[in-house]
Amino acid sequence: MGVPAFFRWLSRKYPSIIVHCVEEKGKECNGVRIPVDTTKPNPNEVEFDNLYLDMNGIIHPCTHPEDKPAPKNEDEMMVAIFEYIDRLFNIVRPRRVLYMAIDGVAPRAKMNQQRSRRFRASKEGVELVEEKSRVREEVIQKGGYLPPEEIKERFDSNCITPGTEFMDNLAHCLRYYVAERLTNDPGWKNIVVFLSDASVPGEGEHKIMDFIRRQRAQPNHDPNTHHCLCGADADLIMLGLATHEPNFTIIREEFKPNKPRPCGLCGQTGHEIKDCQGMPREKQGQHDEFANTMPSAEQEFIFIRLCVLREYLARELTMASLPFPFDFERSVDDWVFMCFFVGNDFLPHLPSLEIRDYQSETRCLNGYLTQNGYVNLERVEMIMQAVGVAEDNIFKKRKEDEQGPAYLTTGQFAPHALGRRDRPEAVQNARHQACDMRMQSNMVKLGVSIRLVLFCVKSLSTDGQFVKTLTDSCVMLSECDHPFVSCRLWEEGWKQRYYKNKFDVDATDEDFRRKVVQSYVEGLCWVLRYYYQGCASWKWYFPFHYAPFASDFKDIKDMFSDFEKDTKPFKPLEQLMGVFPAASGNFLPPTWRNLMSSPDSSIIDFYPDDFAIDLNGKKYAWQGVALLPFVDERRLRAALADVYPDLTPEEKRRNSLGSDVLFLGKSHPLFDFIHELYRTESNEIPAELCHGIQGRLNLDDDPILPDNTVRSPVPMLRDISQNTAIGVKFKDPQYPDGFVFKAVLLPGAKIPSKVLKPEDWVRGNGQSWRPQLGFNPNRQQAHLDQSGFRALGYVHIYIFNIINVKTSKKKKNPEIGRCEDNSCTVLHSLFIYDENLSQDNGGPLHSKDTSPQTTDPLPNWSFWGMLRLV
Repeated sequence: MGVPAFFRWLSRKYPSIIVHCVEEKGKECNGVRIPVDTTKPNPNEVEFDNLYLDMNGIIHPCTHPEDKPAPKNEDEMMVAIFEYIDRLFNIVRPRRVLYMAIDGVAPRAKMNQQRSRRFRASKEGVELVEEKSRVREEVIQKGGYLPPEEIKERFDSNCITPGTEFMDNLAHCLRYYVAERLTNDPGWKNIVVFLSDASVPGEGEHKIMDFIRRQRAQPNHDPNTHHCLCGADADLIMLGLATHEPNFTIIREEFKPNKPRPCGLCGQTGHEIKDCQGMPREKQGQHDEFANTMPSAEQEFIFIRLCVLREYLARELTMASLPFPFDFERSVDDWVFMCFFVGNDFLPHLPSLEIRDYQSETRCLNGYLTQNGYVNLERVEMIMQAVGVAEDNIFKKRKEDEQGPAYLTTGQFAPHALGRRDRPEAVQNARHQACDMRMQSNMVKLGVSIRLVLFCVKSLSTDGQFVKTLTDSCVMLSECDHPFVSCRLWEEGWKQRYYKNKFDVDATDEDFRRKVVQSYVEGLCWVLRYYYQGCASWKWYFPFHYAPFASDFKDIKDMFSDFEKDTKPFKPLEQLMGVFPAASGNFLPPTWRNLMSSPDSSIIDFYPDDFAIDLNGKKYAWQGVALLPFVDERRLRAALADVYPDLTPEEKRRNSLGSDVLFLGKSHPLFDFIHELYRTESNEIPAELCHGIQGRLNLDDDPILPDNTVRSPVPMLRDISQNTAIGVKFKDPQYPDGFVFKAVLLPGAKIPSKVLKPEDWVRGNGQSWRPQLGFNPNRQQAHLDQSGFRALGYVHIYIFNIINVKTSKKKKNPEIGRCEDNSCTVLHSLFIYDENLSQDNGGPLHSKDTSPQTTDPLPNWSFWGMLRLV
């Protein structure tokens, strides 16, 4: 989704959704590496059925990592991707399905965002080269020293787009990888592997969701399948909730801020290119043996338990005395829909969002906003008009709030009473503290926006009339959000200035404003349908850079009926023409790239060399709006008609749309059935042979077959001479036009055991409340007696002394408790704990940073866990 701080806000507000992954490591004996045995029970005390990989979240960090040296060539990139998948497989250990989905051709609504990102990346690459050249010249003129400039071809990450040779090679390498693991790894022998490469249309995560919803609509689907989806995008949380599967977990890398990055000129950490002084490099190691290594630590993973998030939402969304039956599943769908107003990849944010609080007695809606991915526009209009009534006050209140800090920090930066009482705690890391101040301010406002769903189900009376008495405590989503500053939205005439500034039209032009609103209404319907039913239209997109005001949403009930039927996605090379800047034209055939640069090209206006970025009230260029021209599909296709005959047979193959491929090994019950297909005709999968999974099978054009050698596409890896895997094309179950996938819990689904503290828990009932730390509710927790806590205190003092000794040896940073690499600070912070340990907890230490909205603080570090870190 389009809100970078969304996951951080969610994890702080609902802390118990996070579980740290337990990961076994391979061992080495006499120089021989012994891999992890993934056939053994999962060390996380949970067994997952299906693992889904949103592969683009793996491809990018493996090809151009930020925290370690980049791979030297494409072969090393492929090996890094294999190792990343191995690590995830080791942690999750799926028992039925591994589904790998690479982004294919996206809907037009997404292509506009892709176009913006790729043009920005190209623009920033050019600016970086210019900045490095300028700073290098300045440093040398001042007598500084810089190592010789490496002549190294820059990896253009734009190649990670469907239709390029890189993506075609990746698909080929992954086929080899799957065959190798199915042949040689015992942990893979009973699973079915699906590979949906870049030739298959659709975004990776949405191809995964389409697979899940189509399988769960089959009569043989197991309603208690435990799904695990890997990906870092916040919208995966929404997609997981939208499945209404009771057992859904997300695995992602744990975010750790302030990772050291080397300067692009001198290669040292601690400063950026613009601040480089060309200072001599300090010796790294006794013999400078670490000179060419970057300080890095292996990234750890966390689980996000959506069943626990559902528990939290049940507490917040459940309401009594409604004039209609309360349905928790419907309320979850409404919550997901309201999150779209916080941010999404397909629509710009509204200039004003919602109300933080309200007064006077309110009644409830006559129903829900959504059902099975379809929007009730009449009720949405009521909400938008309620926000529109307060819009003027929202902007004025935001201006008033800017006069003071949005968040008061703790520690020595916090305000304190006069005198010596409550002496402030010293700040260990001022940079981290300042970052927390900014992020906490944004997250408070972000939390406000999510509460809109509560407002919308309470702020409308049963007869459809609005409750007009709203408090003026309204805020905007984020700092100077949208055109707040440039259009002076807190002053009279703000609407006229906005439309003139952003759209270059007069606010009195009702027809134009209605056109913008209609497009936005279509967008709301398209996005929700995309999440719950699949892509409703491959052609639709929002044709403006900015959103209308909430008060403009009038008479929207009849603005939308349905989308155009039977639309088709672009072909891969056509999408490249739609999203690439001219600087990335080398990935296209010669005559095609000429259309991007030739002055005589009929579509040269689609590829500006430079373009404006409207900060739109933001601080950084990456947050602003890239004012790129929208691609006219008809003009693009007309121009491409002249160059299509120039494609080579290989380019024609890369420009075609492909199919998912299913792989499995010799020991799988479905193996003989598939093997027989290559001697007969295609057929449906027998559900009883594959855990209820169904779909249509067809022969692969270049099949992987048992007893046939599989050649390695990576020179450093061996061929598979004794292959036992088999592959076949797979097509999801098909449904008739108009079929609606139900957003409900399936019959027979078992709700997981509760994790949160019961609301009716009474102290003194003779039992201790113990928060659940992992997936197993019956896990035995360690306990410490008073002597144990005293020992912990001694360890704390001992470590603190070590830190002081290490720090005193530092010349540049003699401040106690802080080292140049911040390692001492981090270590010291782990041993600061609450001496008044909760009697309810019974042992593990609590994190002090708990959200006031929850009664369920998350235990963070155990005594033994901290010793392990030391």
